[in-house]
Amino acid sequence: MSAARTSEGPWAVIAGASSGTGAAIAVQVARQPGLNVFGMHRGRYLDQAAEVERQVLATGRRMVMMQGDAGTPEGVARGADALLATAGPRSVKLFVHALASASVGQFITGDKQPLHPRQLARTFESMAHSFVYWAQALVARDLLTPSARLLGLTNPLTESLLHNTGAITAAKAALEIYVRHLALELGPLGHRVNLLKFGTVMTPAIRHVCTPEVLERLEEAHRRINPAGRMCTLEEVARIVPTLLGDEAEWFNGATIDFTGGMTLRLLDLVLNEEGGPPAS
Repeated sequence: MSAARTSEGPWAVIAGASSGTGAAIAVQVARQPGLNVFGMHRGRYLDQAAEVERQVLATGRRMVMMQGDAGTPEGVARGADALLATAGPRSVKLFVHALASASVGQFITGDKQPLHPRQLARTFESMAHSFVYWAQALVARDLLTPSARLLGLTNPLTESLLHNTGAITAAKAALEIYVRHLALELGPLGHRVNLLKFGTVMTPAIRHVCTPEVLERLEEAHRRINPAGRMCTLEEVARIVPTLLGDEAEWFNGATIDFTGGMTLRLLDLVLNEEGGPPAS
């Protein structure tokens, strides 16, 4: 864990801060609302984690980057204790759950072995249950500022299924229910709990698991699917998060905020007519 003290103020906590969406959000919230950043990561992207730290510190804010598993009860407890020691009580204005540790595969059919119970359990703990663990830890340690914002991240897979993402989709569905219940519980305390839903973005994880040919097909598919004719970017997702911190967004609670750019609107049209026009009568 590393830390640099340069200024005081409220904090953003990013679970999954070393790469991808979490990293982009960490840098963006340091720039715009001027939040200090406490990030946790598992150590898979050490170079990217160091770059996130450098960019946040360049804004003049404080930065703590802690290596640990933010998706388990034990990891959450260690992270929350370190956060309390560093930032003190009632310091967290924003919590973002950007964990992406999950298993891809099918439940019954497919070329590979069906998903193992351990894979299902791990996917649900990282991508759904840990959101609750963090909410409990932040409240138990009195870490939340008045009108704090807790934000989960989701995607359109719960609307349009992808054959090998059943565990991820189910975990995201559970996350949505957790967010709605926590909105009920934390709303009377002045806090807001929401989900930000966005489409596919090009992350280091996707570039790592996909060949250049697959990446090219992925981008071409999204040019056809998205009304804007392109994929969303990490920077676009990151830029929307600071707007959810202001008083103007205070009435969002228990909401799934659609930031997909209409990604799923053309799917049926594409199936019926690859040219995108109306089916022949």
